[in-house]
Amino acid sequence: MLLIYSSLKRKESTLRYQYPSRIFAHRGGGVLAPENTLAGMELAYAMGFKAVEFDVMLSRDEVPVLMHDPIFGRTVAGNGQVAQTDAAQLVQMNAGMWMGKPEFENVKVPLFSEVVEYCRNHNIFMNIEIKPSCKKVAARTGEKIAQATLDLFSGETDPSKIPLLSSFSAEALQAAQQVAPELDRAMLYTIIPYDWRFQLQQLGCKALHTHYKTLTPHLASLIKTSGYGLFVYTVNDRKLAEKMFSMDVDALCTDRLDLWAETATPGFVK
Repeated sequence: MLLIYSSLKRKESTLRYQYPSRIFAHRGGGVLAPENTLAGMELAYAMGFKAVEFDVMLSRDEVPVLMHDPIFGRTVAGNGQVAQTDAAQLVQMNAGMWMGKPEFENVKVPLFSEVVEYCRNHNIFMNIEIKPSCKKVAARTGEKIAQATLDLFSGETDPSKIPLLSSFSAEALQAAQQVAPELDRAMLYTIIPYDWRFQLQQLGCKALHTHYKTLTPHLASLIKTSGYGLFVYTVNDRKLAEKMFSMDVDALCTDRLDLWAETATPGFVK
């Protein structure tokens, strides 16, 4: 049995999910570096961030890679789909040239394992968003990414360093729950549904993640008093962040790393 299992079981005794930082770097580098790349993680670390959020998708040969869009054209040049491309080809594809900055011209699509290694070596907490390329592979994506996370963190004895899995896909989270019930999970919503509490209970989630625009003080209070962690995306204004924290939001992610470059420490927002 993996050491990760026993250590995480002890963590489950706490009622509410504890985020290690209040400010997460969205997709690694936000708008300052190519999203979902090692270059983005490096920039976040250089700017003082200790927590990042990023998206993970499966290649055709079911290797987890960092990617948000299921089709090429926005951050990766060319035509085609992630799900129809093997990992060996994906990692050769340029993921930085679209920003138009010389320092990112040679940035490639990274493997999930590469990013985990970098973040672990630099003590960066990870919120891993499971990103199925389409609905029919949602369960398989959740299963493979959860298993990969278990494997990569085998032997880890500090529960606070284990990533948080999140997804907009209930199917993906259910599959992750079946494969790795010891990994903490969060349900992502664009709009919080009326039966959010039932969904979180069914999926064994520890937290709810939602767009800041959909959150009201009443909803925030219900979520927190129900014992769940509360995280909002994507906040790019400090006054808005202060408003969210005044509603007892636990943490948020931002594209504007520069707004918190020197204050991205747990529990501290000016």
